[in-house]
Amino acid sequence: MVAASPDPESERDVNRARARRWRPGLFTSAIAALALGGLLAGLYPMTAQWVSSYNQSLVVDGYHQAVRTADPSAEEQIAQARAYNDALSSGAVRIERNGSRPVSDGAAAGTGFDYDSILSASGDGLMGRVRIPRIDVDLPIYHGTSDAVLARGAGHLEGSHFPIGGVGTRSVITAHRGLADATMFTDLDRVEIGDTFTVEVFERVLTYRVTETVVIEPDAADTIRPVVGEDLVTLITCTPLGINTHRIVVTGERITPTPVADIDAMAGPSGVPGFPWWAVWFGLGLIVIAAYVAQQGFGDARRRARPQAVVRATPSAVVRAHPGAAPS
Repeated sequence: MVAASPDPESERDVNRARARRWRPGLFTSAIAALALGGLLAGLYPMTAQWVSSYNQSLVVDGYHQAVRTADPSAEEQIAQARAYNDALSSGAVRIERNGSRPVSDGAAAGTGFDYDSILSASGDGLMGRVRIPRIDVDLPIYHGTSDAVLARGAGHLEGSHFPIGGVGTRSVITAHRGLADATMFTDLDRVEIGDTFTVEVFERVLTYRVTETVVIEPDAADTIRPVVGEDLVTLITCTPLGINTHRIVVTGERITPTPVADIDAMAGPSGVPGFPWWAVWFGLGLIVIAAYVAQQGFGDARRRARPQAVVRATPSAVVRAHPGAAPS
């Protein structure tokens, strides 16, 4: 049997090698996982809203091409919309508004008009575009105000005038507020009197200056009826956030002629959603988490390294272990 004696130099070498090994402990891994989960949860609303706005911008950017290839032509559809508005002003089309949110069955009762076929740029009901510079909103406008429509963008309230302008008309456009995955009209309460917004419908660009912002109860329909001698568009959304017992109503009166800057802005690509800052924050967060795990991993390895004797056989040890044996 061979006895052993510790070798201090070899012991130090082994411990150094173990300390150099990167191996994060359970606690470090748990902290990193929690940090990553918190980062993802914190960035989700910003990321989802950016993606939603980006998808809406693609629809907006493709709108001009859809209008150019629409059948009937843009001129014919504008003429149909004007006839619809005239009939609405004379009382031929019913104005129906729900107590909780605007709804519609998609048809104008008692007339010869097919609501969904008028100002239809595509098969999915795309009608136009609304741009609100104050709150960086650029949304497609669709026919009606069903849940399916409002999940994609803004909706035109059937029973209100089509947004093509005209004295004595009031078009009503509505959108959701406070969605976790889309901005929509979330910041409509920030719009102030004197601000402007622009509506584009079949190559007609109309700018409106805000003249009134009020909060009303859902059944206050008189607030959104036409006004003799005025050309109005009203934007509506729910408030307070998450409760939705009232409505924010922002009304603008048309500016004529339409400012050239607004025409140019609507002719170009949508400037929304802007730079994806969420990606920058995500990248920085990953760098911080990775640096923490890397640093802690080596620290965990050093803490796990324990001095262990590295032994080697010596003749004297053999003699001491077996006194009767002669060293070789």
